[in-house]
Amino acid sequence: MKDYEHPFFRPLWRRIAVVAVCLIWSVIEFASGTPFWGVIALGFAGYAVWQFFYLYKPAEEAKPPAEPKE
Repeated sequence: MKDYEHPFFRPLWRRIAVVAVCLIWSVIEFASGTPFWGVIALGFAGYAVWQFFYLYKPAEEAKPPAEPKE
């Protein structure tokens, strides 16, 4: 997740899905009685929120080059 500005993460639904999967994973770990792994998954979710929603700056879309002046 170091490259959070990768084009794969441009759509909002993908960033939300990554966070949701981490949260669901955490809930499953806590429910199955393994709080250590639940805390780790919760940490992943927190880090994902930080990267994908707090620090995320969408890359500028490819703009056509300006027409040359004559």
